[in-house]
Amino acid sequence: MTTARLGQAVLTGTGTDVGKTVATAALAALGRAAGLDVGICKPLQTGLGPGEPGDAHEAARLAGVTRTLEVRRLPDPLAPETAARVAGQPQPTLAGLVDPIRGWLGGADTATAQPRLDLVEGAGGLLVRLGTDLTILDLAAALGAPLVVVTRAGLGTLSDTELTVRAIEAAGLRCAGIVVGSWPAEPNLAERCNLEDLPRLTGVPLLGRIPHGAGGLAPDEFARRAPGWFSAGATAALLPGHLPSRPR
Repeated sequence: MTTARLGQAVLTGTGTDVGKTVATAALAALGRAAGLDVGICKPLQTGLGPGEPGDAHEAARLAGVTRTLEVRRLPDPLAPETAARVAGQPQPTLAGLVDPIRGWLGGADTATAQPRLDLVEGAGGLLVRLGTDLTILDLAAALGAPLVVVTRAGLGTLSDTELTVRAIEAAGLRCAGIVVGSWPAEPNLAERCNLEDLPRLTGVPLLGRIPHGAGGLAPDEFARRAPGWFSAGATAALLPGHLPSRPR
C-alpha cells in the first residue's frame, strides 16, 4: 500500500460569528466529495456544558464526518483565556492542545492509498487568546499547517481580512485562502465588489462562498451542495506542496 497524502488546515476568522463552523463543515464535505478521509478538530470549545454538542460535532453532522476531536471545553461563552480564568481552571497551554491533536492525527490509518484531510477550527479571530500568550498562530505553527481565513461578505471586510492575512504571513505561516462564511442570496454592490477585491488586496485566493443559511440544510443536502460553493482549486490548496497563485 502507498502512504496517504496528508493535508491539514487550521480555520480562523476575522472575528467572532463569521461562519467558521459551517465553513469547516463545507470544506469537510468538499474533501469527502473528492475522496479524502476527513477529520474535524476543535481544540477549544467555550460556552457549552458537558454533553452538549459542540462545533466539531455540528460540523461533522453536516458533512457526514465520523472522525472528530474536541480537546478541551470551558463553560462560559468567552475567549478561552478569559473563560479559563473565570472558571478558576488552569490556562490552556500549547502542549496541552497540540499533543492530543498530534496523537489524533497519528492515530488514523496512514498506511492507505486514501489521502486524508484534517481540519482544525479555531476560536474567534486570529489573535484571540487560547491561553496566556497563546493564539491560533502558535497552534498552526506547531502543527505545521496552513491557515484558511473565514471572513464576512460586506462592507468593512477588506481591512479585517487583509490585516488577518498579513498577520499570518508576518508569523512565517501560509494562508491557503479565504472563505466567505455567509454569502447573501441578493448581494449588494459592496459584497459583489469584495469578491474581486479580497484576493486582489490580500494576495491569496478566494476559495469559496458559503450561502447564508447553509447550516440549516439537512446533512444530505448540505453534503450534496457544498462542492459547488468552492473554486476548482480549493481542495488542492489544502494539500501538501501547494503554492497558491498570488493575484497581486
